[in-house]
Amino acid sequence: MVDLRGRDFLKLLDFTPKEINHLLTVSSTLKKQKRNHESHRYLKGKQVALIFEKDSTRTRCSFEAGAVDLGMQATYIGPTGSQLGKKETIADTARVLCRIYDGIEYRGFDQTIVEDLAKYSSVPVWNGLTNEFHPTQMLADVMTIKEEFGKLKGITLCFCGDARNNVGNSLMVVCSKLGMNFVCAAPKELFPNEELVSICKNICNETGGTIRLEEDIMKATKDVDVLYTDVWVSMGEPMELWENRIKLLQPYQVNKKVMDNANKNAIFLHCLPSFHNIDTKIGKEIYDKFGITEMEVTDEVFESSKSRVFEEAENRLHTIKAVMLETLKE
Repeated sequence: MVDLRGRDFLKLLDFTPKEINHLLTVSSTLKKQKRNHESHRYLKGKQVALIFEKDSTRTRCSFEAGAVDLGMQATYIGPTGSQLGKKETIADTARVLCRIYDGIEYRGFDQTIVEDLAKYSSVPVWNGLTNEFHPTQMLADVMTIKEEFGKLKGITLCFCGDARNNVGNSLMVVCSKLGMNFVCAAPKELFPNEELVSICKNICNETGGTIRLEEDIMKATKDVDVLYTDVWVSMGEPMELWENRIKLLQPYQVNKKVMDNANKNAIFLHCLPSFHNIDTKIGKEIYDKFGITEMEVTDEVFESSKSRVFEEAENRLHTIKAVMLETLKE
């Protein structure tokens, strides 16, 4: 039996394969209940605080809608909505909020912030994204993969781009935990942190997963089951990085040639938002400055029959609900 009551959800390194799979099972059940319009207000009367030092669409909506589905109320605290780290320490903020709320979500900067919130809080704390890890996204990703292939163990996923970012780190962790094969296609200077690679390889020794780091994108993506990419400059990083990142990462764009190099049944995933056209303010700015209309993925791949990005986005709701339910239930 898996019992996650009272647990924090800070990074997937803290969870066993059995616990991660349990969360995926609960997520699938909640998805069916949502689709069938079955009430599942299991946490009626509880309240949660949602701290967002970085803006969000999918994470915020999933936590807010998920809380309502489960019978809870949620208080959104935006980038300028609290004194966290300005007039009030993280420790003091945690000790106040845990006396008012039953759970606390944090989306922001360094991993130490969410770790400190958890240290001083008497209620569960959930990581909605930090610079180092993005665990709620990973549950949605592997749920989408399992729905597509009917399994996770033995599936090969290739991440193309800046493999040092929170998504690259977290994909390597979840793949190693679930016995999947993780491949990184990136320039060597953007390979994942060596210490984390070593930790994940040790996990793979127990789960049967593998980790491979490649500079050659065609070698990396050959016959893989899942192609995954993310924006080339992460949220919070300065605009000045764009020119260097574009030059460095253009060879790692997921385009039709790369997609065709994968398994014939391969799917494409992206955590979103994506710069696959110039129909956004930032996309237009990048085009005006650098003359490119697509970045980490082409519009052709993003809009193709192989793309599962919107199924993946929907699954943020169901997996986040599973995390809240399993850590808050009586």
